[in-house]
Amino acid sequence: MTYRVGVDIGGSFTDFAVFDERTKAIKTMKVFSRPDAPGAEVLAGVQAIGERYGVPASEITYFTHGTTVGLNAVIQRKGLKLALLVTEHFRDVLELGRLKTPDMYGLLSKRPEPLIPREMVFGIPGRLNADGSELQPVDENAVAAMLGQARAKGAEGIVISLLHAYANPAHELQVKALIERLAPGLPVSCSSETWPIIREYERTVTAVIGGYVQPRVAHYLSALQSALRDAGVPAQAHLTKSNGGVMTAEQGKSECVQMLLSGTASGVIGASYVAEVSGLPRCMSLDIGGTSADVAIIVDGKPQYGVGERIGDFQIYIPSVSVTSIGEGGGSIAWVDPLGVLKVGPDSAGSYPGPACFGRGGELATITDAFVACGLIGHAELGHKAVNVDVEKARTAVSKLAVQLNRSIEETAENIIQVAVSGMYTEVSALVSRFGVDPREFSMLAFGGAGPMMGCFLARELHMEETLVPPTPGVLSALGGLIADLKSDFIKTLYLTLDEAAVRRMAEEFTQLRARALRWLKDEQQHTGEYRITHTAEIRYAGQSFEIETPLDGVAEGTVSMAAVADAFHAEHERIYGHADRKAALQVISLRVVISGITVKPELARHALAPGVACPSGHITGRIDGAMREVALYRRTELRPGQTFNGPAVVMQDDCTTVVPTGFAVEVDEYANLRIRMDAAR
Repeated sequence: MTYRVGVDIGGSFTDFAVFDERTKAIKTMKVFSRPDAPGAEVLAGVQAIGERYGVPASEITYFTHGTTVGLNAVIQRKGLKLALLVTEHFRDVLELGRLKTPDMYGLLSKRPEPLIPREMVFGIPGRLNADGSELQPVDENAVAAMLGQARAKGAEGIVISLLHAYANPAHELQVKALIERLAPGLPVSCSSETWPIIREYERTVTAVIGGYVQPRVAHYLSALQSALRDAGVPAQAHLTKSNGGVMTAEQGKSECVQMLLSGTASGVIGASYVAEVSGLPRCMSLDIGGTSADVAIIVDGKPQYGVGERIGDFQIYIPSVSVTSIGEGGGSIAWVDPLGVLKVGPDSAGSYPGPACFGRGGELATITDAFVACGLIGHAELGHKAVNVDVEKARTAVSKLAVQLNRSIEETAENIIQVAVSGMYTEVSALVSRFGVDPREFSMLAFGGAGPMMGCFLARELHMEETLVPPTPGVLSALGGLIADLKSDFIKTLYLTLDEAAVRRMAEEFTQLRARALRWLKDEQQHTGEYRITHTAEIRYAGQSFEIETPLDGVAEGTVSMAAVADAFHAEHERIYGHADRKAALQVISLRVVISGITVKPELARHALAPGVACPSGHITGRIDGAMREVALYRRTELRPGQTFNGPAVVMQDDCTTVVPTGFAVEVDEYANLRIRMDAAR
């Protein structure tokens, strides 16, 4: 018997999803995260699933996980002290950026300080033309002198980003080789190796972020690999990537920029799978953990992808699942500002000390404490019995705010929930505007440790008629990592005017990219199963500032003409913007090949429906919707497909708690999902 294990390491809990390849069953587990001791939570989790489910470590043949270690390093600015080498006279590339403020409507908004200050940026004599030809050779003596200056100022690593390196990486590679010869062991990275895209700032900031977190990520991954060996797990560790795929941990040590959004991407992949199986054509995923809430749009079982996703204060220009992160999770701390206004987040109590109700030393009120003080949580253990809820400590923490606001504990607790939901509403409204969608046409898929707790409240504000809670919502991100395919992107920047010669060049470059992709999948990832390859090109009208991604599988096979490429672009432009200029000249900026090695997917159990009204296991009195009300308690394990019940209600299970407000009705569907509809009880 063999098992596949997916792990999601969050700020508060580490979640495990265990797939039995023989029975196709999925088992789950939660343990506390250990940011102070990387790998310790893996050891604890492997031991726990062995004790609880009889899963021997020696039979774990596949292991993948998502982590936020790189993301947190950027957010907290705890990365490497770097020096940046750029083309002479271009030292201000990070300072200038795109001359945009983060919030164009915020009067006090300002651009963040770069990760590398200007005094650590050095200009190198040497220049390439836009076509990649050499205009001026690299001055190696100058490079050596600048290396000495950088090390004298405390540089712990070097990032090289030279003009037009996307067209020809020769100068960057020459400088890298020289530094490695002069300073063995000093971390050195090149923008052309990190992600060779056009646009100097975007390529540079992506390379800087990669170099900034690389040592920390590499150390973490080495600790993880050691922990797996110590636990007796024979499987090679894999990582979820920002693009929704996976790669080996060994590759992640050098290509860490590809997994900066791995934790958030895992959740969206898991949600996409559940949405597809459950028949949700349009879905908004809501993944709420201890620190943040991550929101994504899913259409026809497929997440939306893009570039330019935000990492802390910065955007990173690699292919990634489009996710909006909101600084409000179950552990987000409530506080009163100097003007007497109640606020929630972005600071979080994390895993330690955690919310006050966890009894681990936390004294500040969090969103979780607010639900406890309202009487809606605390009727069963949380996190697979990792937490025994201390109601009195939660009420004590909330009472400190209640005194400041001159309100009761229960009223203050409900206000904390309302403020948190309001903040989420504001951020989600911006997201749906960005994608041009109407949330009323979408279902909400709530998961994560706190997603089912808050999902219905947010869905009500957005006028979404349905909220779906999957059978194991607390560990869905771990399941996402488990089912993700091996996946990687390969790019080539061309910058060509579209004509017949350009199409021939495109076919040649696609052939080379496809060969690189296959070598990566078969040789580096050791994948022997089925795979899928897609081909796209970034194309724009001549004179436009930005391009759009255009599917071009036919061109890659060399079977279509210039007219077919143009038609594909016009069709995509018309789909996005509602119009197309079929007489305008076109420019092909870059080509991309995406390869996916197909992994084994668990089959979600499908049950026969037995309609009937569910019987609650008990009743409580809790504060909900502005008053103390009688609330029905249900145990998730006792609910059967086809059963129904109405809110207000609380559904308890090992990995989370679902709160159903008044005016909602719940039905258990054939996949054991809770389908919660706002208008069904009216």
